[in-house]
Amino acid sequence: MTQHTEFNFPLNSEREITLTSAPGAFMPTGTTKLLIDAVQRKIVKPVSLLDLGCGTGVVGLALHLHGLVKSPLYASDLSEPGVSCSKINLKRYECVSEVRNGSLFEPWLGNKFDVIVDDISGIAQEVAAVSPWFQGVPCKSGKDGTSLVADIIRQAPQYLTKQGQFFFPLISLSNVDILLNTAKENFNTIEMVARQEWPLPDELKQHMSLLERLSDEGCIKLKKKFGMFLWYTEIYCAYNV
Repeated sequence: MTQHTEFNFPLNSEREITLTSAPGAFMPTGTTKLLIDAVQRKIVKPVSLLDLGCGTGVVGLALHLHGLVKSPLYASDLSEPGVSCSKINLKRYECVSEVRNGSLFEPWLGNKFDVIVDDISGIAQEVAAVSPWFQGVPCKSGKDGTSLVADIIRQAPQYLTKQGQFFFPLISLSNVDILLNTAKENFNTIEMVARQEWPLPDELKQHMSLLERLSDEGCIKLKKKFGMFLWYTEIYCAYNV
């Protein structure tokens, strides 16, 4: 029997929402909150929206609660526990939704959306394995963390409406240069809409030899500042208008 737990997520400075999670469902991170805030600032009216790599459903749900999603909300994840938790959380907040299980865009063949928000694993596979973020969640992202995200970027244009926008995070615990070049090859316009630097979590500080090797090999980017090692998230909006 699946062991469900509950956690609180800040919707804004005044309100938290309570969400259900389970082993195998990706938990929200600082990147998740940065992504939600960036999309919220960029969208000006309700849109048909796909939450790709929905995890617990928090991205699509938060945007729904901000009044930015046309019913139904579309969401998908490779993780069956993630899909199950998303359905529970979206129902709890009366968000009409269609949640599917599957890899990348496979559940959505032939569909188009005004906005696609991607929060699928985008860090080097060896880093994910020792990080605090992927406990029990598979992350087959490759040595430099580009495998999944690069595929998503290449496929995204065919799933967007003519005026459609694709939002995705780039995380410096991957080869962000490859991913940014892939985005430029597949979209006419790439716009950075948010950026945040973060200190390394304690769990990763214990693996500095791994991180330094991956950095030397060009697989990730780290910066040392004021005696701390920092990584960053950048949120991009891509479109072909």
